[in-house]
Amino acid sequence: MSHTPLPPAGTITDVAGIEVGHFSDTRRPTGCTVILAREGAVGGVDVRGAAPGTRETDLLAPGNLVERVHGVMLAGGSAWGLAAADGAVRWLEEHGVGMDVRYGTLPIMPAAVLFDLPMGDPRIRPDATAGYAACEAASRQPPAEGNVGAGSGALVGKLFGIDRAMKGGVGTGSVTVAGVTMGALIVCNALGDVIDPDTGRVVAGARTADGRALLDTRRALLRGDLPQPLLAGTNTTLGVVATDAVLTKVQANRLAMVAHDGLARSINPVHTMSDGDTLFALATCRAPSTGATPGMTVLSAMAAEVVARATLRAVRAAESLTIGSLHAPAARDFARPPP
Repeated sequence: MSHTPLPPAGTITDVAGIEVGHFSDTRRPTGCTVILAREGAVGGVDVRGAAPGTRETDLLAPGNLVERVHGVMLAGGSAWGLAAADGAVRWLEEHGVGMDVRYGTLPIMPAAVLFDLPMGDPRIRPDATAGYAACEAASRQPPAEGNVGAGSGALVGKLFGIDRAMKGGVGTGSVTVAGVTMGALIVCNALGDVIDPDTGRVVAGARTADGRALLDTRRALLRGDLPQPLLAGTNTTLGVVATDAVLTKVQANRLAMVAHDGLARSINPVHTMSDGDTLFALATCRAPSTGATPGMTVLSAMAAEVVARATLRAVRAAESLTIGSLHAPAARDFARPPP
């Protein structure tokens, strides 16, 4: 079924020095998404979910040695999917990208994964070959959204059972203020519902028992509806916020922290014991030197805004998917007609 594409809202590749590539596996809905910064970017990270699967996040702490990273890998496949970062490291080394460690050029590629194993054969998950292919596909072009890359098998709204969930995916967006650009790419596989922060309306999430309407998880929990027993770590929203602003490592970590405000505006409940919510921040430091540069307060507001927008686009761009007996409708299937 063909659908009208979403109106443009900017992309993370609007940030100078950022490229994005997807690998989507044709054997089952899974894949990986790489965000590259070939010239290096000051990096930060903030993990709010209680069940994360990550690689090389400790080196991003402000007190640790490495200042710049060369990209971030986001992948499906749960912890097995972390292998996709190996392929990205190999690709970057072959292209002469990395940190000079005298004995070689060492690419720094932090990574985080989400759980998409219910969608098809769980033995199929992103590996080093997939990560390499994502890098081969990377470009400055606006990246595809919806059922692609790390969002291929993403679902949202699983608190009352996976059979009542809906399709998640990949979304992106950007804003520019005072000559500085802030972009985000989000892969939404949340336990909770996705909310339109401008209206407060649930856009995608848990459905009613008959599957024909949105339940509204927040209200259901508050009136006493009991969720299904949960397998730990089976949900996660991952993302990268990137800016061309000149930031220190301390500031990049702060930006990753406040970017989670965007998740709190667009997902409910968020940061649960069964989510591994992780956001990275990249500063390419390539903003034009002329003109005023907004301070951290403005940059923080920009980061939260683009994360909220990208999260919303992740479900609005998604398309329904049926794997065996599991049917995951998309937000567009529940869209209300205009008044």
